[in-house]
Amino acid sequence: MTSPAAQEFQIERHGEIAVVTPSAKVEEMHETMIEQAARLVVQALRSDPPAGIVIDLSQVNYFGSVFVSFLLRCHSLAKKHGSEIVLAGPSEPARELLKLLDLETLWAIYDTRQLAMDALSGAD
Repeated sequence: MTSPAAQEFQIERHGEIAVVTPSAKVEEMHETMIEQAARLVVQALRSDPPAGIVIDLSQVNYFGSVFVSFLLRCHSLAKKHGSEIVLAGPSEPARELLKLLDLETLWAIYDTRQLAMDALSGAD
């Protein structure tokens, strides 16, 4: 039932907060696989929209444009449902890329997943 693409993303619920953790393998995934995985993650979030979404980037060292489009897709979905997205634990290269693309203005970036979850919990 689950495709190999879906296995590269873990979704956990912590009350009203969803934590999406892409594995390090997304760096090597083909564009179509990331696209497929993004669709599955977004569908899972759409069926039960969380109040806040943490994208935990701690396992990903670097990512490309397809992954950025995944983040943007999650972002537009979250906005539609009135939820907030934050990023947690990006590596230095990932942080640099987000800054280069001017995306650090779109999402709050936290050093750890726990800090991100605390920030979203306090945002009520």
